[in-house]
Amino acid sequence: MSTQKGNQKHLTLSDRINIEKGLNNSDSFAAIAKVVHKDPTTISKEVRKHSKVKEYKGYGNTPCESNKDKHSPCKLKHVCGDMDCDKFCRQCHTYRCSDVCGTYEPMQCPNLKKAPYVCNGCGKRAGCMMEKKIYSSKYANDCYLETLSSSREGINQTPESIQKMNDILTPLIKKGQSISHIYASHAEELGCSKRTTYTYIDAGVFDVRNIDLRRKVKYKKRKTSTNTSAKSRAYRIGHNYEDFKKRTEKDQNLSIVEMDCVEGNADGHKVLLTFTFRRTTLMLIFLLESQTQEEVLKVFSYLEESLGTELFSRLFEIILTDGGSEFADREGMETSSDGKTQRTTVYYCDPYSFWQKGCCEKNHEYIRYVRKKGSSFDDLDQEKVTLLANHINSTKRDSLNMHSPFELSQLLLDKQLLSVMGYNLIDPDDVTLTPELLK
Repeated sequence: MSTQKGNQKHLTLSDRINIEKGLNNSDSFAAIAKVVHKDPTTISKEVRKHSKVKEYKGYGNTPCESNKDKHSPCKLKHVCGDMDCDKFCRQCHTYRCSDVCGTYEPMQCPNLKKAPYVCNGCGKRAGCMMEKKIYSSKYANDCYLETLSSSREGINQTPESIQKMNDILTPLIKKGQSISHIYASHAEELGCSKRTTYTYIDAGVFDVRNIDLRRKVKYKKRKTSTNTSAKSRAYRIGHNYEDFKKRTEKDQNLSIVEMDCVEGNADGHKVLLTFTFRRTTLMLIFLLESQTQEEVLKVFSYLEESLGTELFSRLFEIILTDGGSEFADREGMETSSDGKTQRTTVYYCDPYSFWQKGCCEKNHEYIRYVRKKGSSFDDLDQEKVTLLANHINSTKRDSLNMHSPFELSQLLLDKQLLSVMGYNLIDPDDVTLTPELLK
Protein backbone atom coordinates (compact mmCIF):
# COMPACT_ATOMS: atom_id res chain seq x y z
CA MET A 1 0.00 0.00 0.00
CA SER A 2 1.46 3.38 -1.03
CA THR A 3 -0.11 5.54 1.67
CA GLN A 4 2.08 6.88 4.47
CA LYS A 5 0.31 7.20 7.80
CA GLY A 6 3.28 8.93 9.38
CA ASN A 7 3.21 11.74 6.81
CA GLN A 8 -0.22 13.24 7.24
CA LYS A 9 0.80 16.88 6.98
CA HIS A 10 2.46 19.12 4.44
CA LEU A 11 0.09 18.73 1.52
CA THR A 12 1.45 20.61 -1.47
CA LEU A 13 -0.50 22.54 -4.09
CA SER A 14 0.04 19.61 -6.45
CA ASP A 15 -1.49 17.26 -3.85
CA ARG A 16 -4.51 19.54 -3.48
CA ILE A 17 -5.01 19.69 -7.24
CA ASN A 18 -5.04 15.88 -7.34
CA ILE A 19 -7.56 15.82 -4.47
CA GLU A 20 -9.83 18.23 -6.38
CA LYS A 21 -9.58 16.09 -9.53
CA GLY A 22 -10.41 12.96 -7.56
CA LEU A 23 -13.47 14.58 -5.94
CA ASN A 24 -14.70 15.81 -9.32
CA ASN A 25 -14.44 12.21 -10.57
CA SER A 26 -16.34 10.91 -7.50
CA ASP A 27 -13.28 8.91 -6.39
CA SER A 28 -13.19 7.61 -2.82
CA PHE A 29 -10.80 9.02 -0.22
CA ALA A 30 -8.85 5.76 -0.38
CA ALA A 31 -8.35 6.09 -4.13
CA ILE A 32 -7.29 9.72 -3.82
CA ALA A 33 -4.91 8.80 -0.97
CA LYS A 34 -3.07 6.36 -3.24
CA VAL A 35 -2.47 9.12 -5.79
CA VAL A 36 -1.11 11.70 -3.33
CA HIS A 37 0.65 9.12 -1.09
CA LYS A 38 -1.14 10.14 2.07
CA ASP A 39 -3.46 8.40 4.54
CA PRO A 40 -7.23 8.52 3.69
CA THR A 41 -7.90 10.28 7.02
CA THR A 42 -5.57 13.07 5.90
CA ILE A 43 -7.64 13.52 2.73
CA SER A 44 -10.85 13.51 4.79
CA LYS A 45 -9.55 16.16 7.19
CA GLU A 46 -8.26 18.30 4.33
CA VAL A 47 -11.61 18.24 2.48
CA ARG A 48 -13.72 19.02 5.55
CA LYS A 49 -11.38 21.75 6.77
CA HIS A 50 -10.85 23.59 3.50
CA SER A 51 -14.18 23.26 1.67
CA LYS A 52 -16.10 26.49 1.13
CA VAL A 53 -19.85 27.16 1.17
CA LYS A 54 -21.37 28.26 -2.09
CA GLU A 55 -24.84 29.80 -1.80
CA TYR A 56 -27.43 29.46 -4.52
CA LYS A 57 -27.67 32.79 -6.33
CA GLY A 58 -30.04 31.86 -9.13
CA TYR A 59 -33.75 32.69 -9.59
CA GLY A 60 -36.21 31.27 -7.07
CA ASN A 61 -36.13 30.20 -3.45
CA THR A 62 -33.56 27.93 -1.93
CA PRO A 63 -35.53 25.16 -0.19
CA CYS A 64 -36.20 25.87 3.48
CA GLU A 65 -35.91 23.31 6.28
CA SER A 66 -39.51 24.06 7.29
CA ASN A 67 -40.66 23.24 3.75
CA LYS A 68 -38.81 19.95 3.19
CA ASP A 69 -41.83 17.80 4.13
CA LYS A 70 -43.93 17.57 0.96
CA HIS A 71 -46.96 16.41 2.94
CA SER A 72 -46.77 19.38 5.31
CA PRO A 73 -45.39 22.32 3.33
CA CYS A 74 -44.86 25.84 4.71
CA LYS A 75 -48.16 27.72 4.92
CA LEU A 76 -46.84 31.21 5.76
CA LYS A 77 -48.47 34.17 4.05
CA HIS A 78 -47.96 37.96 3.98
CA VAL A 79 -44.32 37.78 5.24
CA CYS A 80 -43.43 40.56 2.82
CA GLY A 81 -46.19 42.78 4.24
CA ASP A 82 -48.56 42.59 1.26
CA MET A 83 -51.86 41.66 2.97
CA ASP A 84 -53.74 41.48 -0.36
CA CYS A 85 -51.63 38.58 -1.67
CA ASP A 86 -53.38 35.21 -1.52
CA LYS A 87 -50.33 33.08 -2.40
CA PHE A 88 -48.23 31.14 0.04
CA CYS A 89 -44.88 32.84 0.47
CA ARG A 90 -43.12 29.69 -0.77
CA GLN A 91 -44.84 30.20 -4.13
CA CYS A 92 -43.80 33.87 -4.48
CA HIS A 93 -41.71 34.90 -7.50
CA THR A 94 -41.23 38.49 -6.37
CA TYR A 95 -39.28 37.90 -3.16
CA ARG A 96 -36.96 35.16 -1.95
CA CYS A 97 -37.69 33.57 1.42
CA SER A 98 -34.10 34.16 2.48
CA ASP A 99 -34.62 37.93 1.99
CA VAL A 100 -37.88 38.46 3.89
CA CYS A 101 -38.58 35.53 6.23
CA GLY A 102 -37.16 35.65 9.76
CA THR A 103 -37.64 31.92 10.27
CA TYR A 104 -35.96 30.92 7.02
CA GLU A 105 -33.29 28.24 7.38
CA PRO A 106 -31.68 26.86 4.20
CA MET A 107 -32.13 23.16 3.66
CA GLN A 108 -28.97 21.12 4.12
CA CYS A 109 -28.20 18.36 1.66
CA PRO A 110 -28.08 15.06 3.61
CA ASN A 111 -25.21 13.85 1.37
CA LEU A 112 -22.91 16.49 2.90
CA LYS A 113 -23.04 14.68 6.26
CA LYS A 114 -21.08 11.74 4.87
CA ALA A 115 -18.05 11.26 2.65
CA PRO A 116 -16.99 13.02 0.53
CA TYR A 117 -18.69 15.92 2.43
CA VAL A 118 -18.65 18.13 -0.71
CA CYS A 119 -20.65 18.52 -3.92
CA ASN A 120 -17.73 18.31 -6.36
CA GLY A 121 -18.74 14.99 -7.97
CA CYS A 122 -22.53 15.29 -7.54
CA GLY A 123 -24.46 14.80 -10.81
CA LYS A 124 -27.30 17.08 -9.60
CA ARG A 125 -24.96 19.93 -8.73
CA ALA A 126 -25.83 22.13 -11.74
CA GLY A 127 -29.58 22.37 -11.03
CA CYS A 128 -29.48 22.03 -7.25
CA MET A 129 -30.91 25.01 -5.38
CA MET A 130 -29.55 23.98 -1.96
CA GLU A 131 -26.47 25.40 -0.29
CA LYS A 132 -23.38 23.67 -1.66
CA LYS A 133 -19.93 22.85 -0.31
CA ILE A 134 -17.12 22.88 -2.85
CA TYR A 135 -13.49 21.84 -2.48
CA SER A 136 -11.19 24.12 -4.49
CA SER A 137 -7.44 23.38 -4.55
CA LYS A 138 -6.59 27.09 -4.92
CA TYR A 139 -8.85 28.15 -2.04
CA ALA A 140 -7.51 25.32 0.15
CA ASN A 141 -3.88 26.22 -0.56
CA ASP A 142 -4.53 29.92 0.10
CA CYS A 143 -6.11 29.02 3.46
CA TYR A 144 -3.09 26.87 4.34
CA LEU A 145 -0.60 29.64 3.46
CA GLU A 146 -2.60 32.20 5.45
CA THR A 147 -2.61 29.91 8.48
CA LEU A 148 1.11 29.28 8.10
CA SER A 149 1.83 33.00 7.93
CA SER A 150 -0.43 34.02 10.81
CA SER A 151 1.03 31.31 13.06
CA ARG A 152 4.42 33.00 12.78
CA GLU A 153 3.17 36.46 13.64
CA GLY A 154 3.25 38.03 17.06
CA ILE A 155 5.70 37.61 19.92
CA ASN A 156 6.53 34.05 20.85
CA GLN A 157 7.62 35.02 24.36
CA THR A 158 6.10 35.36 27.80
CA PRO A 159 5.94 38.81 29.47
CA GLU A 160 8.60 37.61 31.92
CA SER A 161 11.04 36.54 29.17
CA ILE A 162 10.47 39.80 27.29
CA GLN A 163 11.27 41.78 30.45
CA LYS A 164 14.41 39.69 30.99
CA MET A 165 15.58 40.38 27.42
CA ASN A 166 14.78 44.06 27.82
CA ASP A 167 16.85 44.28 31.01
CA ILE A 168 19.87 42.84 29.17
CA LEU A 169 19.57 44.60 25.82
CA THR A 170 18.47 48.12 26.67
CA PRO A 171 21.40 49.28 28.86
CA LEU A 172 23.99 47.69 26.55
CA ILE A 173 22.51 49.16 23.36
CA LYS A 174 22.37 52.55 25.10
CA LYS A 175 26.16 52.21 25.50
CA GLY A 176 26.50 51.90 21.73
CA GLN A 177 27.09 48.15 21.68
CA SER A 178 26.03 46.23 18.59
CA ILE A 179 23.61 43.30 18.70
CA SER A 180 26.44 41.00 17.57
CA HIS A 181 28.66 42.12 20.45
CA ILE A 182 25.85 41.60 22.97
CA TYR A 183 25.07 38.12 21.65
CA ALA A 184 28.69 37.08 21.98
CA SER A 185 28.28 37.27 25.76
CA HIS A 186 24.53 36.86 26.35
CA ALA A 187 23.21 34.52 23.64
CA GLU A 188 22.03 31.86 26.10
CA GLU A 189 20.34 34.39 28.39
CA LEU A 190 18.47 36.04 25.51
CA GLY A 191 17.20 32.72 24.22
CA CYS A 192 16.44 33.70 20.61
CA SER A 193 18.32 34.49 17.42
CA LYS A 194 19.79 37.87 16.51
CA ARG A 195 17.32 38.15 13.63
CA THR A 196 14.43 37.66 16.04
CA THR A 197 15.84 40.34 18.34
CA TYR A 198 15.96 42.83 15.46
CA THR A 199 12.32 41.92 14.70
CA TYR A 200 11.28 42.52 18.32
CA ILE A 201 13.05 45.88 18.36
CA ASP A 202 11.35 46.86 15.10
CA ALA A 203 7.99 45.90 16.63
CA GLY A 204 8.62 48.17 19.64
CA VAL A 205 8.70 45.35 22.18
CA PHE A 206 11.66 46.75 24.15
CA ASP A 207 12.52 50.15 25.60
CA VAL A 208 15.04 50.67 22.76
CA ARG A 209 13.97 51.50 19.23
CA ASN A 210 15.53 51.27 15.79
CA ILE A 211 16.88 54.79 16.22
CA ASP A 212 19.04 53.52 19.10
CA LEU A 213 20.75 50.98 16.84
CA ARG A 214 23.72 51.87 14.71
CA ARG A 215 22.70 53.08 11.30
CA LYS A 216 23.47 50.86 8.35
CA VAL A 217 26.33 52.63 6.61
CA LYS A 218 25.64 53.30 2.96
CA TYR A 219 28.85 53.62 1.06
CA LYS A 220 29.08 56.02 -1.81
CA LYS A 221 29.63 54.55 -5.23
CA ARG A 222 33.35 54.09 -5.69
CA LYS A 223 35.00 56.26 -8.27
CA THR A 224 37.13 54.69 -10.94
CA SER A 225 40.83 55.37 -10.99
CA THR A 226 41.80 58.59 -12.72
CA ASN A 227 45.02 60.12 -13.88
CA THR A 228 46.89 61.75 -11.03
CA SER A 229 47.91 65.37 -10.98
CA ALA A 230 51.22 66.64 -12.21
CA LYS A 231 52.80 66.70 -8.76
CA SER A 232 55.60 64.25 -8.15
CA ARG A 233 54.60 60.61 -7.53
CA ALA A 234 58.11 59.25 -7.79
CA TYR A 235 57.93 57.80 -4.25
CA ARG A 236 55.19 55.43 -5.46
CA ILE A 237 57.24 53.82 -8.23
CA GLY A 238 57.50 50.10 -7.50
CA HIS A 239 55.18 50.52 -4.50
CA ASN A 240 51.74 50.77 -6.08
CA TYR A 241 48.82 48.45 -5.38
CA GLU A 242 49.72 46.13 -8.24
CA ASP A 243 53.17 45.72 -6.68
CA PHE A 244 51.52 45.03 -3.33
CA LYS A 245 49.37 42.26 -4.85
CA LYS A 246 52.36 40.63 -6.54
CA ARG A 247 54.29 40.68 -3.26
CA THR A 248 51.47 39.26 -1.14
CA GLU A 249 50.49 36.60 -3.69
CA LYS A 250 53.98 35.14 -3.48
CA ASP A 251 53.93 35.03 0.32
CA GLN A 252 50.51 34.86 1.97
CA ASN A 253 51.95 34.68 5.49
CA LEU A 254 53.14 38.29 5.49
CA SER A 255 52.01 40.52 8.36
CA ILE A 256 49.96 43.23 6.62
CA VAL A 257 49.02 46.48 8.36
CA GLU A 258 46.71 49.11 6.87
CA MET A 259 47.53 52.71 7.77
CA ASP A 260 45.37 55.83 7.50
CA CYS A 261 44.56 59.20 9.03
CA VAL A 262 41.17 60.19 10.46
CA GLU A 263 40.59 63.92 10.20
CA GLY A 264 38.52 66.14 12.46
CA ASN A 265 36.72 69.30 11.35
CA ALA A 266 38.33 71.97 9.20
CA ASP A 267 39.04 74.26 12.19
CA GLY A 268 40.89 71.59 14.16
CA HIS A 269 44.57 70.67 13.95
CA LYS A 270 44.86 67.26 15.59
CA VAL A 271 44.22 64.07 13.64
CA LEU A 272 44.20 60.35 14.43
CA LEU A 273 46.75 58.02 12.87
CA THR A 274 45.55 54.43 12.77
CA PHE A 275 47.21 51.08 12.09
CA THR A 276 44.95 48.07 11.49
CA PHE A 277 46.35 44.54 11.49
CA ARG A 278 44.49 42.61 8.81
CA ARG A 279 44.83 39.24 10.50
CA THR A 280 43.15 40.31 13.75
CA THR A 281 41.58 43.73 12.86
CA LEU A 282 43.33 45.14 15.96
CA MET A 283 43.59 48.91 15.56
CA LEU A 284 46.33 51.10 17.02
CA ILE A 285 45.37 54.76 17.37
CA PHE A 286 47.78 57.66 17.81
CA LEU A 287 46.93 61.33 18.29
CA LEU A 288 48.97 63.58 15.97
CA GLU A 289 49.37 67.29 16.66
CA SER A 290 49.09 67.93 12.92
CA GLN A 291 48.65 65.99 9.71
CA THR A 292 52.26 66.13 8.56
CA GLN A 293 55.05 63.77 7.54
CA GLU A 294 57.07 64.73 10.59
CA GLU A 295 54.28 63.68 12.99
CA VAL A 296 53.87 60.35 11.20
CA LEU A 297 57.61 59.64 11.37
CA LYS A 298 57.58 60.35 15.13
CA VAL A 299 55.09 57.50 15.58
CA PHE A 300 57.24 55.13 13.51
CA SER A 301 60.28 56.01 15.59
CA TYR A 302 58.34 55.55 18.85
CA LEU A 303 57.11 52.11 17.83
CA GLU A 304 60.54 50.96 16.69
CA GLU A 305 62.23 52.18 19.87
CA SER A 306 59.56 50.65 22.13
CA LEU A 307 59.33 47.29 20.34
CA GLY A 308 62.82 46.95 19.03
CA THR A 309 63.71 46.94 15.33
CA GLU A 310 63.39 43.17 14.98
CA LEU A 311 59.89 42.93 16.51
CA PHE A 312 58.75 46.07 14.69
CA SER A 313 59.85 44.61 11.36
CA ARG A 314 58.05 41.34 12.13
CA LEU A 315 54.78 43.02 13.14
CA PHE A 316 54.81 45.77 10.49
CA GLU A 317 56.24 43.70 7.66
CA ILE A 318 54.00 45.30 5.02
CA ILE A 319 52.15 48.61 5.38
CA LEU A 320 49.38 49.58 2.94
CA THR A 321 48.20 53.18 2.93
CA ASP A 322 46.74 55.86 0.65
CA GLY A 323 48.45 58.67 -1.22
CA GLY A 324 47.95 61.38 1.41
CA SER A 325 50.73 63.96 1.59
CA GLU A 326 51.50 62.92 5.20
CA PHE A 327 52.56 59.50 3.87
CA ALA A 328 54.72 60.76 0.99
CA ASP A 329 58.05 60.21 2.79
CA ARG A 330 58.15 56.50 2.01
CA GLU A 331 61.89 56.14 2.56
CA GLY A 332 61.62 57.84 5.96
CA MET A 333 58.90 55.41 7.07
CA GLU A 334 60.72 52.38 5.69
CA THR A 335 64.18 53.20 7.06
CA SER A 336 65.19 52.57 10.64
CA SER A 337 66.20 55.40 12.95
CA ASP A 338 69.87 54.58 12.38
CA GLY A 339 69.39 55.28 8.66
CA LYS A 340 70.84 51.89 7.68
CA THR A 341 68.20 49.19 8.29
CA GLN A 342 64.94 48.73 6.40
CA ARG A 343 62.26 48.27 9.06
CA THR A 344 59.18 47.88 6.84
CA THR A 345 57.89 48.16 3.26
CA VAL A 346 55.19 50.67 2.37
CA TYR A 347 52.74 50.31 -0.53
CA TYR A 348 50.07 52.72 -1.78
CA CYS A 349 46.46 52.15 -2.83
CA ASP A 350 45.29 53.35 -6.22
CA PRO A 351 43.76 56.86 -6.29
CA TYR A 352 40.06 56.91 -5.23
CA SER A 353 40.28 53.23 -4.27
CA PHE A 354 39.96 53.32 -0.50
CA TRP A 355 38.22 49.94 -0.61
CA GLN A 356 41.65 48.42 -1.20
CA LYS A 357 42.28 48.94 2.50
CA GLY A 358 38.72 48.10 3.53
CA CYS A 359 39.66 46.60 6.90
CA CYS A 360 41.00 49.97 8.01
CA GLU A 361 38.03 51.89 6.60
CA LYS A 362 35.57 49.56 8.36
CA ASN A 363 37.37 50.06 11.67
CA HIS A 364 37.03 53.82 11.33
CA GLU A 365 33.25 53.43 11.64
CA TYR A 366 33.76 52.58 15.31
CA ILE A 367 35.64 55.85 15.81
CA ARG A 368 32.72 57.72 14.27
CA TYR A 369 30.28 56.13 16.70
CA VAL A 370 32.13 58.00 19.46
CA ARG A 371 33.24 61.08 17.53
CA LYS A 372 30.81 62.04 14.78
CA LYS A 373 32.13 63.14 11.42
CA GLY A 374 32.88 66.84 11.47
CA SER A 375 33.80 67.01 15.16
CA SER A 376 37.21 68.14 16.36
CA PHE A 377 39.91 66.03 18.01
CA ASP A 378 41.66 69.03 19.55
CA ASP A 379 40.18 68.35 23.01
CA LEU A 380 41.67 64.84 23.13
CA ASP A 381 44.94 63.55 24.53
CA GLN A 382 46.65 60.21 23.98
CA GLU A 383 45.14 58.80 27.19
CA LYS A 384 41.62 59.34 25.87
CA VAL A 385 42.60 57.96 22.46
CA THR A 386 43.94 54.82 24.15
CA LEU A 387 40.64 54.47 26.04
CA LEU A 388 38.80 54.74 22.71
CA ALA A 389 41.06 52.06 21.18
CA ASN A 390 40.46 49.72 24.14
CA HIS A 391 36.68 49.87 23.72
CA ILE A 392 36.85 49.43 19.94
CA ASN A 393 39.28 46.51 20.17
CA SER A 394 37.13 44.83 22.84
CA THR A 395 34.04 44.78 20.60
CA LYS A 396 33.11 41.25 19.55
CA ARG A 397 32.34 40.86 15.85
CA ASP A 398 30.61 38.42 13.51
CA SER A 399 33.58 38.54 11.15
CA LEU A 400 35.84 37.23 13.93
CA ASN A 401 33.49 34.37 14.88
CA MET A 402 32.12 36.36 17.82
CA HIS A 403 35.56 37.25 19.21
CA SER A 404 37.10 40.68 19.67
CA PRO A 405 40.26 41.98 17.94
CA PHE A 406 41.94 42.10 21.36
CA GLU A 407 41.24 38.40 22.01
CA LEU A 408 42.64 37.36 18.62
CA SER A 409 45.68 39.59 19.05
CA GLN A 410 46.57 37.86 22.32
CA LEU A 411 46.84 34.65 20.31
CA LEU A 412 48.30 35.85 17.00
CA LEU A 413 50.39 38.94 17.82
CA ASP A 414 53.27 39.49 20.19
CA LYS A 415 51.89 40.53 23.60
CA GLN A 416 54.61 43.16 23.90
CA LEU A 417 52.70 45.25 21.34
CA LEU A 418 49.62 45.41 23.57
CA SER A 419 51.78 46.19 26.58
CA VAL A 420 53.61 49.03 24.82
CA MET A 421 50.33 50.55 23.66
CA GLY A 422 48.78 50.24 27.12
CA TYR A 423 45.82 48.31 25.70
CA ASN A 424 43.56 46.36 28.05
CA LEU A 425 40.52 44.17 27.44
CA ILE A 426 37.23 45.82 28.43
CA ASP A 427 34.52 43.63 29.96
CA PRO A 428 31.89 42.93 27.25
CA ASP A 429 29.07 44.58 29.21
CA ASP A 430 31.19 47.70 29.86
CA VAL A 431 32.03 48.36 26.20
CA THR A 432 30.76 51.82 25.28
CA LEU A 433 30.75 53.22 21.76
CA THR A 434 28.85 56.47 22.19
CA PRO A 435 30.05 60.10 22.56
CA GLU A 436 29.68 59.76 26.34
CA LEU A 437 32.84 57.60 26.39
CA LEU A 438 35.21 60.55 25.99
CA LYS A 439 33.28 63.14 27.99
